[in-house]
Amino acid sequence: MKIGINITHFKPELDVVDVAKKVEDLGFDSFWLPEHIVVPLGNKAFEVQSSYFKTDDPAMVAIKSDNVDPYIGLAMSAAVTKRIIIGTSISLVAQHNPLDLAQRIATLDHFSGGRFILGVGLGWLREEGEIMGVDYDHRWSQTKECIQVMKKLWSSNETEFHGEYYDFPFIRSYPKPVQKPHPPIYFGGTTEKVFKRIVTDGDGWFPTVKESLQEISAGRTILNRIAVRANRDPTTIGMTMLGLPQDPDAIKQYETAGVDRGIIGLPAPSGMEVLDELEKIASRVKEHLV
Repeated sequence: MKIGINITHFKPELDVVDVAKKVEDLGFDSFWLPEHIVVPLGNKAFEVQSSYFKTDDPAMVAIKSDNVDPYIGLAMSAAVTKRIIIGTSISLVAQHNPLDLAQRIATLDHFSGGRFILGVGLGWLREEGEIMGVDYDHRWSQTKECIQVMKKLWSSNETEFHGEYYDFPFIRSYPKPVQKPHPPIYFGGTTEKVFKRIVTDGDGWFPTVKESLQEISAGRTILNRIAVRANRDPTTIGMTMLGLPQDPDAIKQYETAGVDRGIIGLPAPSGMEVLDELEKIASRVKEHLV
């Protein structure tokens, strides 16, 4: 199994360049950054209802709000590395204008030499999505249309689009991604609907440690079955797990379940503590490093 590193949230003194260089030097496969553009805070006029997020918990607010722009952070990482994959873990694409995001992703893929993976999520925090202009109750429809727009921009010299959420006449978008027809797109989630979306619109599955080993194994089986029914080779669908444990026996179990890349979450110490922690992680999973 290939193993990558994800930074859950940043402290001001943390240098993404130093971390990315260390990730590559230690032999990890990939480097990932999450995305939350804003985090809503409840007050007398506005109450956050999302069950996964309570604004009276300062630690939760910090974990979810202390994020850098992943695309800028990954661009800086690409500039100082040559081998590692860089990716979003995950990006809330419906919160972006797809014309702008398509160019940013294509530019990142271009300058990295084709090393980018787009991890996509729909977003679990309703209030965040609504603040950012997402049609939350129909966020998959909006996300799908956003991806459709980007795929057209990546694959055509000139294109137009007339959809429910996005509408524009013939335009030209540059550059084009190095990876053809586009960078791999991985979706999170565990429902059969998600697996169908992966087969029709994606390149891989992005489960998390929140799902049990049994759920991940069963999910891979269901995903393979749906792919076969759709006349798609299941081996063309990757599986990257976010939150991989560092225990060697657990890693073998997830590998048996079908996970081909695991991402270990790096806590949020600062400065040299991060680099020291990376070395400790590397020593625990050294048989999986390059």
